[in-house]
Amino acid sequence: MAVLSYLTTTHFDFGAVRLLSKELDRLGVRRPLVATDEGVRAAGLLDTVLGSLANSRDVAVFDGTPSNPTEAATLAAFDLYQAAGCDGVVGLGGGSAMDLGKAVALLAGSGGPLDRYDPLTGGGRYIATVAPIIAIPTTSGTGSEVSVGFVIVMGDGRKLTFASPKMIPRVAICDPGLTFGMPPMLTAATGMDAVTHCIEAILSPVVNPPAEGIGYDGLRRAWRYLEAAVNNGADREARWNMMMASTEGAMAFVKGLGAVHSMSHAAGRLPTLKLHHGTLNAVILPTILRFNDGVSSEKYERLAEAMSLPKDADLADAVIARNRALGLPSGLASMGLTAGMIPDLVPHAVADLSNRTTPRPADAAVYADLFAAAL
Repeated sequence: MAVLSYLTTTHFDFGAVRLLSKELDRLGVRRPLVATDEGVRAAGLLDTVLGSLANSRDVAVFDGTPSNPTEAATLAAFDLYQAAGCDGVVGLGGGSAMDLGKAVALLAGSGGPLDRYDPLTGGGRYIATVAPIIAIPTTSGTGSEVSVGFVIVMGDGRKLTFASPKMIPRVAICDPGLTFGMPPMLTAATGMDAVTHCIEAILSPVVNPPAEGIGYDGLRRAWRYLEAAVNNGADREARWNMMMASTEGAMAFVKGLGAVHSMSHAAGRLPTLKLHHGTLNAVILPTILRFNDGVSSEKYERLAEAMSLPKDADLADAVIARNRALGLPSGLASMGLTAGMIPDLVPHAVADLSNRTTPRPADAAVYADLFAAAL
């Protein structure tokens, strides 16, 4: 079993979930809140995880996490945390559940309101402490189990990214066996999320060679094993490598992300469409690869190498072909977005935290064109 000490301690292998009780004891957590969602419960994964705990441990469960976690759901979970006398959080699920768990831990440690901690207004300085967090992913895409931040749709409609080293979970437990039941389309969408994280982190102009190297390794794994994981959900090698790629993607994006995420966050906040974040990233990625082409030819050549493509390959075309092979949408229009929505989306993309680390700067006019191109 690999034990990684990069950003946090990550227990990574089949059966790693058995370490949950030991890690809760080590952190002094006696009554955790398990933040999860109905899908994880229905798939039997909640029972699997709870079954690994000592019978004497009291656990409170919040399974009301929506597909894009909201401030309202966070506050409901925090109410349960307080009412049950919890002293730590276990985030169990995809990125949404883990992000909601992080938000609850922040409120538990430093109080509210949540928007006080908006990093775009310097809110990170108000974070005093964060309740202990253990993150257990059940998908291979977001990497929230090792990331410095979380994303919440606020009550006023903004989708905010909160980021601070204090938000990194104390422990990540990555058990690829928990992903065996993922449907093919969810496997595809979350896998392309990991691909996007690696690529955007690499292209970020922030200087961090170790993180960038991890991004190339994650991309190599994801590009090689994603189709195998989609075609055979019980392929142990593919599932192991996709979960590693997901974790590596988040390790890499300590460098920041870019315009793909600025746009996907803007679209993902729409309450009527309830769009999946990974699917949005997959669909938007080709447009941004074309937009950034020429900024760093060396990086594009190394990206092609990691994707087993010729060094002069058109990366956007390669992603389009991969999306098609995976059965993902061909554009934002097929996901329900229209040209009439662009004026609403643009200011949110411009204000998004990821827009600060784009390799090629983008203002409102540029984002309007990019959304139109991605339709």
